[in-house]
Amino acid sequence: MKKILLLVSILGATLFANDMQNHKMMGHNMKNSDSKKMANFRAVPLHKATILQKGDSKTYCPICGMTLNMFYKTNHAASHNGHDKQYCSIHCAVEDKEVNNTDLSNFKVVDAKTLKFIDSKNAFFVVGSSKPGTMSMVSKYAFSKKSDAQKFANKNGGKILKFNELYLSVKKSLKKEMMMVSKKQAKAAKMGQKIYKKMCKQIDNKFSSTAQAKSFITANKTCGNLKGKKLQMVGLYLGKK
Repeated sequence: MKKILLLVSILGATLFANDMQNHKMMGHNMKNSDSKKMANFRAVPLHKATILQKGDSKTYCPICGMTLNMFYKTNHAASHNGHDKQYCSIHCAVEDKEVNNTDLSNFKVVDAKTLKFIDSKNAFFVVGSSKPGTMSMVSKYAFSKKSDAQKFANKNGGKILKFNELYLSVKKSLKKEMMMVSKKQAKAAKMGQKIYKKMCKQIDNKFSSTAQAKSFITANKTCGNLKGKKLQMVGLYLGKK
């Protein structure tokens, strides 16, 4: 068990580190330290997040499985067969369309200031600011007003792009970023297997995604009260099993 806890700590530096924070942490004072501000910048309490997609796994990104409200300020959404799919990042949205060949249209993005979804074509994106990125080393935050985007860029750095420019940029770097993410997910899934064997009841179900696995675990308490980073790791393991 000590070895497992040590490995969990080491893996905390991955892209999934922020997913460890559960909803209780959102009530804490985020002014305690600069690092805490950095870690929590993208997150909002679940009751303040607009979840557009439906179903048992609606609070998780359908591509990577990360908890949507914990990365809410970088959330994107798009229509598929008359229904909305919601993603933790533009990386996952572009991956779904370009790699999975999912027919997506009517792209939307969260305005980082108002926390409301807006039409992506009308948004102004600040790319490459000092704020954390999601599923990418390069951060991307959207605003409905150019003046808000400029204020954000003046304070945090970055350049302003429109959606078509941003989409092409993400598409160009997608292969490289997917390789980076895949390596980190493989490490996390390996750790998830260890956690699963120690903390979970036997699960015979087959899951098509990390999101589906996490939803099942949470609903059925199969792994007790497993949350955050550990839940993500187990979800990755079961989703790839």
